[in-house]
Amino acid sequence: MAVSAKNIPAPDLVPVRRALISVSDKSGIVDFARALSGKGVELVSTGGTSAALQREGLAVRDVSELTGFPEIMDGRVKTLHPLVHGGLLSIRDDAEHQDAMKQHNIQPIDLVVINLYPFEEVRFGGGDYASVVENIDIGGPAMVRASAKNHAYVAIVTDPADYARVLEALEQNNGSLPYRLRQELAAKAYARTAAYDAAISQWFAETLNVEAPEWRAFGGKLAQVMRYGENPHQQAGFYLTGEKRPGVATARQIQGKQLSYNNINDTDAAFELVSEFDPARTAAVAIIKHANPCGVAEGASIAEAYRKALACDPVSAFGGIVALNRTLEADAAEEISKIFTEVIIAPDATEEAQAIIAQKKNLRLLLTGGVADPRQAGLAAKTVAGGLLVQNRDNGVVDDLDLKVVTKRAPTEKELADLKFAFRVAKHVKSNAIVYTKDLATVGVGAGQMSRVDSARIAARKAQDAAEAAGLAEPLTKGCVVASDAFFPFADGLLSAVEAGATAVIQPGGSMRDDEVIKAADEHGIAMVVTGMRHFRH
Repeated sequence: MAVSAKNIPAPDLVPVRRALISVSDKSGIVDFARALSGKGVELVSTGGTSAALQREGLAVRDVSELTGFPEIMDGRVKTLHPLVHGGLLSIRDDAEHQDAMKQHNIQPIDLVVINLYPFEEVRFGGGDYASVVENIDIGGPAMVRASAKNHAYVAIVTDPADYARVLEALEQNNGSLPYRLRQELAAKAYARTAAYDAAISQWFAETLNVEAPEWRAFGGKLAQVMRYGENPHQQAGFYLTGEKRPGVATARQIQGKQLSYNNINDTDAAFELVSEFDPARTAAVAIIKHANPCGVAEGASIAEAYRKALACDPVSAFGGIVALNRTLEADAAEEISKIFTEVIIAPDATEEAQAIIAQKKNLRLLLTGGVADPRQAGLAAKTVAGGLLVQNRDNGVVDDLDLKVVTKRAPTEKELADLKFAFRVAKHVKSNAIVYTKDLATVGVGAGQMSRVDSARIAARKAQDAAEAAGLAEPLTKGCVVASDAFFPFADGLLSAVEAGATAVIQPGGSMRDDEVIKAADEHGIAMVVTGMRHFRH
């Protein structure tokens, strides 16, 4: 049942006479509290925060003194008391509320400064079950929500970044805070508790292996306001969930312009693809354009892998994203710098390489500290009108699959290595995906077509274009292998690959016409390997 409102107008300015401070992140809190005290604000605090302020010589009233009740149960119960919440929730201009405050000796609290237990940090930092549960804050969110609800009279600060803003407002308004600021702080506070609770619910779902919780929530903290989204008329922001997976969200940007919405999207796609290649086994490079690879290769070095990847489609690589699975060194930096590149993302870069990249002031260089684990579980979500589609991250890896040869001819050892390479790449190409590979490098990529046969033909045509640009007599698809992200519904897609020069194919299988496709492969002497796993990417 809805609660009726009394429609008492909120005052524009509210004097701040008493502040309750209880913070987990104590950065900047001493200076903030000292400034408040200097303006005549009484400080009330809890446990560790109170001790930290007192050590700095500040006069602080402990919450237990305010409530007349000690902290108990290892600090789990300290602010959950009517003398605290009455001071937060009272409508100061309501006679009944005022009578209740006088009757129960409740003192008003005008400013609340709280940041919550570091649940996300402990969760993503590998804390055990008991540690994660103990870092679920109870009193903090209760006070945040109470203060935010009563923003007509109370200001709630949940982010140290807002300390300066609050002090400036107090200075400009003779010790009072304006209504608009209280509204904005309340909105931010509710967003914070929402993201906090979302992280807790996500953790429980993962821990209990609940595949589809009845309620699903996602939350994140703003890392960057974008100039615009995919197009200039769209607004956008970049939010961080706290997950420590190496990639664009956790990388250090060494140089270059601010990343755009499309840069971030493409860079994530590039690094997730290149992370399929174990850096202990091989050097690998992926070049991405509009979230699709236009060249991927392995090599003895990053420089060699880059040259092989670039040869696949040097036209599309212009203005692309380059992802590496090993440290960027000077020779590779020189090669990459020869054409216009938007972003380089790598686990690390030598000082010499950084100096070379620095000559291209607009080129963004991101360092991740490592590669992502392609087998790691996680969630992926996308919006649809009126809802969210949520699924597990595609963490299938070809090395873990039971590959079956279904044709008369089995692939050679070299073909099998190329087939596995091609299937790794196909996992990261928009469906319908066809990937031609030779010598552990892509030589033709067909992406995002409505028909699989069209993808096969487009990939072959791009290989022909690359050959002509390089002055080669014939495209590198002659003698290549081919990967398909899903089964061939008809033999025509396979026959297009054969026409392009493919000698072996890897595909999930499972079509009603598998026998027809296999028969066509046998008739042309093609080796076919079936994975049993599909990699649609829409």
